[in-house]
Amino acid sequence: MDKAHLIVELVTEELPPRALPRLGEVFAETIAGGLRVRGLATEDAVVRGFAAPRRLAVLVRDVAAQAPAKEVTEKIMPVQVAFDAEGRPSQALLKKLAARGIAEDAIAGFERRVDGKAEALFHTRTEQGAVLDDVLADVVNEAVRALPIPKLMRWGASDVQFVRPVHRLVMLHGERVVPGSVLGLESGRTTMGHRFMSRGAIDIASAEAWEPTLLAEGKVVPHFAERRDEIDRQLQAAAARENASLGDYADLLDEVAALVEHPSVYVGEFEAEFLAVPQECLILTMRANQKYFPLFDDRGRLLNRFLIVSNMRVADPSNIVAGNQRVVRPRLADARFFLEQDRRQPLEARLPRLGPVVYHNKLGSQLERIGRLERLAGHIASRLRTDSAAARRAARLAKADLVTEMVGEFPELQGFMGRHYALADGEDQIVADAIAAHYRPRFAGDDLPAGNVACAVALADKLDALVGFFGIGQVPTGDRDPYGLRRAALGVLRILMESPLPLDLAELVADAASGFASDVLVEEGFSERLLDFLFERLRNQLRDAGHPVDEIDAVLALRPTRVDLVPARLAAVREFVALPEAAALAAANKRIVNILKKSGAAEVEPDVALLQEEAEKALFHRVVDVAPLVRSHVDNENYTEALLALAGLRDAVDSFFDNVMVNADEPLTRQNRLALLGRLAALMNGVADLSRLNAQG
Repeated sequence: MDKAHLIVELVTEELPPRALPRLGEVFAETIAGGLRVRGLATEDAVVRGFAAPRRLAVLVRDVAAQAPAKEVTEKIMPVQVAFDAEGRPSQALLKKLAARGIAEDAIAGFERRVDGKAEALFHTRTEQGAVLDDVLADVVNEAVRALPIPKLMRWGASDVQFVRPVHRLVMLHGERVVPGSVLGLESGRTTMGHRFMSRGAIDIASAEAWEPTLLAEGKVVPHFAERRDEIDRQLQAAAARENASLGDYADLLDEVAALVEHPSVYVGEFEAEFLAVPQECLILTMRANQKYFPLFDDRGRLLNRFLIVSNMRVADPSNIVAGNQRVVRPRLADARFFLEQDRRQPLEARLPRLGPVVYHNKLGSQLERIGRLERLAGHIASRLRTDSAAARRAARLAKADLVTEMVGEFPELQGFMGRHYALADGEDQIVADAIAAHYRPRFAGDDLPAGNVACAVALADKLDALVGFFGIGQVPTGDRDPYGLRRAALGVLRILMESPLPLDLAELVADAASGFASDVLVEEGFSERLLDFLFERLRNQLRDAGHPVDEIDAVLALRPTRVDLVPARLAAVREFVALPEAAALAAANKRIVNILKKSGAAEVEPDVALLQEEAEKALFHRVVDVAPLVRSHVDNENYTEALLALAGLRDAVDSFFDNVMVNADEPLTRQNRLALLGRLAALMNGVADLSRLNAQG
């Protein structure tokens, strides 16, 4: 079959910038996949996807004009149904052949072979391969439907819907236009370049010429990653010329790469007097509102210069620079105005304004929540033997910046502005720092609060949310988590485990619940469901950290509410698994657990007078000897030593199971042996449930 490169392009209005990279990936992957399924492209065909502000496109190399013919074998029916007693074709067979368009004289060529328990007829035919011209529009329409578009729009008088209006459709196979209709447009070879720098509509000579033509004549860099890399290169070069650095700018770089087609970087500046405003405010103003890249000195301090990524490349950019400087100046002035207005009133005086602010209609106002946070943070700080008064004060002021002008304009600054205003009000540094840190960690990999006071306030904030929403039945379901409870749960676990803090998770949940009025948390059993939720998050967190699943299961089976000790338990289990005794003890433990589960025996102490066999006596004495040492190690959190001590029980355990009948006929003997196994199981599973380990001998 004739092969040539294939280009498919949709020219649109400006696409959503945050979604653009993913739209480009799905568009390219789905079209390439559709061609492969139809035999028009090979599995190793080179695919190049494109995503620019006003276009999605894909180039697939070596696409066939028609897929090769292939032999298709289908089962017709069982032989006993296909022929009558005299061997003539039955009416059932003839009807089926007619329905399939198979001539009657083809029966002689049918193959007979056993299918299951009966012999059946099979017909092999040659099927013509798919023709590109016949199927390409369908492939593209499938790709359009597969795009992850949350909201469609309609334009003009048409009923066609897409994420943005679509103006042109290019489908070229080599130099030839492939006919077809997509989103109400007929295919052609004419594309559109840059809005201002292109010479207008551009005819593409061939699929292979599409990208270089768009670059040279259309002034568009269509490949997202290459456009992003070009912007990054220009930003780094411009920053170096200014003897400055760019800080953390990866997210903004992705967004800007989705906004410009032909990037050029220029330097702008603003009046140095604006640097009196906290630099986080200025940074957010420039990045979020204007998509500018702030510049910093070698000590991380903001400079009064910034980089502009323009969609225009001109010989004299002075007008572009001046225009952007005129735009940013009022934004910086706004930030300064908000700061000056906010400083007129201390945080404490703002608290009454939180009274009318509803936190949740079943959980009260933000002011009521502050009362709970103040109380809970103080309790947690007392348990940590840190400054309880500072924790209570930080919790009291933690949400006050929500009613400031600055946070009203820039919600991302909540916490940070609270710290700034607290210091301006003369609050202690430890209180101000805890106000800023109480939202942490905000996301995976974010820094944890520093210091026990900040940790106490952060835990109070997250636990109050978790207990409150679980208590009224508002729990995450599937992908829905409108109150960010998964993030809060991970924050609690990370603070407890990584700080680490010697706090009991179940006690924290109970303490948080006691801060609510008795008629608020009406969901029965919510505390246990919340603990289940937290342990499931912990399980996922440990799995993501690379711990083996069986070792995680062994540790979490005991529901260790001292989360700070989980890493030590896991480390001990890891060392235990490496011991030569581990496999035998894990298997024995599993056997013991099963025996005890089936017996339903009460938990009682074994009676030494009822021991009969030497093996059970030996096991009893070994358990008695080892138990104090193991418990001492567990009580002192020396989990590795506890499991190493248990390894010494292997010979006694093996001998017991080799020589003793647990389910003896005599009831007292049987109950006593079960009691011995129960004591052994309790001892062996003090660190982790060893029966869950996949230890190999």
